[in-house]
Amino acid sequence: MQVGLVKEIKNSERRVALTPHAVSALVADGHSVLVETTAGEGAGFSDADYVAAGASIGATEATWACEWVVKVKEPQPVEIARLTSAQTLFCYLHLAPDAAQTDGLLASGATAIAFETVMDARGRLPLLAPMSEVAGALAPQVGAQALHSWRGGRGVLMGGVPGVAGANVLVLGGGVVGTRAARVAAGMGAQVTVLDLSVDRLTAIDAETQGALRTAHVSSLADLLPTADMVIGAVLLPGASAPKLVSRADLATMRPGAVLVDVAIDQGGCFETSRPTTHDDPVFDVDGIVHYCVANMPGAVARTSSQALSVAVLPVLSRMLGHAGGWRGAMADDANLAKGLNVHDGALYEPNVAKAQNKALATL
Repeated sequence: MQVGLVKEIKNSERRVALTPHAVSALVADGHSVLVETTAGEGAGFSDADYVAAGASIGATEATWACEWVVKVKEPQPVEIARLTSAQTLFCYLHLAPDAAQTDGLLASGATAIAFETVMDARGRLPLLAPMSEVAGALAPQVGAQALHSWRGGRGVLMGGVPGVAGANVLVLGGGVVGTRAARVAAGMGAQVTVLDLSVDRLTAIDAETQGALRTAHVSSLADLLPTADMVIGAVLLPGASAPKLVSRADLATMRPGAVLVDVAIDQGGCFETSRPTTHDDPVFDVDGIVHYCVANMPGAVARTSSQALSVAVLPVLSRMLGHAGGWRGAMADDANLAKGLNVHDGALYEPNVAKAQNKALATL
């Protein structure tokens, strides 16, 4: 099979979906890999590294003409225009809040398989988890910077100093992102409370951290918001738009200069006032509350992110490429893998996207 590894063009996106090590494994399995020139440069991998791994280096047009196109972020309009019905795209899509992208992929006739909806036998999201870990670790760090006075924040130091309390941080969601964010924030010296719908999950967090993290049911959010210096939105409904947990009216109850970090922005965001931002211009103010809503947070640490993502992507990609029946055969054998199929031959296969956009749902 011919695989094209393309260069990301989204603002400040420097990740690459496959490292030279992963490319070497694909070549050893008999596949040919064409890497767009400088695709790995932002993550510290040169064209020479990929050539040494057995790949060929090509121009944009050539890599986008391969049977399989593998990348990190959702295709931009100019990239969607390159797709044909003979191709399979494998990357993060986050279609639920993005009807324009959905319509473009449907019109292309291409097959689009989303990293973020592939599941494993335990119901986990193995291709989303590594980037969730990275985003969770980054959230308190970028939030701490946004709290700086020069950013418009409250001027609160995360860990405080002797005699002065540190920041009060609320984390909405006790999944991979939320748990990682809570641990890092606590490690920075902040007082951290994790909110979740699941009492079982809160109980598990309490046990795992031996009570170092406070926990509360999400129904307590309105009571806790006025005390927060930072709120990290880490909610996830696989494939679906994120629920809006903080309204614009809620901002009036918060401390001036408090910070909202919306890690769920890829799925539409969990704060009503969120809108996507970039690494170049990451924050904005609404009613005196600082918002950080960068839609590709892990791109800030491109090398770490690329290595973690590539390790997760390789076995799933290899399974589909190597199956005698192609991706169809692999998905027929594994219903959890089949959840990754979002678009094929002009039809939509992801139920949460169909519901969010009021579109017809197809089945294999």
